Amino acid sequence: MNLEARWHTLHGWLGTFAKRAAALFCMLSLIGCSGVQSALDPAGGDASRIYWLTVIMTVGGTLIFLGVTSLLLYAIFAPPERRAWLGTRGTIVYGGLAFPIVTLSALLPYGLIVMRDTDVPQEGALPIEVIGEQYWWRVRYPADGRQTEFSTANEIVVPVGRSIAVSVTSADVIHSFWIPNFGGKIDMIPGRINRINFTAERPGVYRGVCAEFCGDQHARMAFDVIALEPEAFEAWRTEQAKPAREPEIPLLARGRELFRVGGCGSCHAVRGTEASGQFGPDLTHVGSRRTIGAGQFPNNIGTLAGWIANTQHIKPGVRMPSYGSLSGEDLRALAGYMESLK
Repeated sequence: MNLEARWHTLHGWLGTFAKRAAALFCMLSLIGCSGVQSALDPAGGDASRIYWLTVIMTVGGTLIFLGVTSLLLYAIFAPPERRAWLGTRGTIVYGGLAFPIVTLSALLPYGLIVMRDTDVPQEGALPIEVIGEQYWWRVRYPADGRQTEFSTANEIVVPVGRSIAVSVTSADVIHSFWIPNFGGKIDMIPGRINRINFTAERPGVYRGVCAEFCGDQHARMAFDVIALEPEAFEAWRTEQAKPAREPEIPLLARGRELFRVGGCGSCHAVRGTEASGQFGPDLTHVGSRRTIGAGQFPNNIGTLAGWIANTQHIKPGVRMPSYGSLSGEDLRALAGYMESLK
């Protein structure tokens, strides 16, 4: 096959490759473009800026790569008389010097501006404290003059449209706090407080994860971020600040007594009762949470009972022991009491 024929064959192959590459790129983009844990579905201003920076850099880099690869193949396979222009002074000056200088000179300030405007503290931001522990998240809402301080676990509830200032640290090993839909992540280091800011721009439930390997159950260390309208958030916060409700039926009263005599209060706090443990999650309103086990299971009586009876089987390595010795009736009563704490 002569050079002319080889060139036409290569030209056709490059065209087909470019079309398929573009289709594949679009398909891959659409696969992850939405969802409760996707950096390609920004739900806040910072995340949106980072998203478009990523898109521009990725698309620009891809186009430059395809262009350089095409020129390389053209230089190798095109007939000598057709590729002679590649060695001219103008091609070298404009393509080899001017183009990279202009492109990089535009992208660098753009990237710096995006990073400057990302994670900026705002006046009036809602402070939230998050402590990473193996393998769950302790969440504290400090008092603000209107509401008293309270704690929850594995769930961060925020108002839409208000800046959130999250202070993070760790109680044991290095963890990493990441909510893909709100952009950015930050390490949680024992003995050190780091801070990250974001604003939820639309209501919804988003998933956060630990992005730093922290032990056997690292992959099962998630949390929910629930963005509510401001009125709904204030109502939620008012309820969370209240002590636990009293049992309404004998079965729930029996569950509370089992909680007391079983020593659960030495690790867990239930405000309004004698349980004041700080080692494990605060359970004052555990029944109102969406999930248990740091995002592993939906929160209902059945999953609560299974978790209490088989903690070490479900999530080996956590610090809560299994209580498989409880009878079926006792287990239903204890799980029912937990579920009633809303």
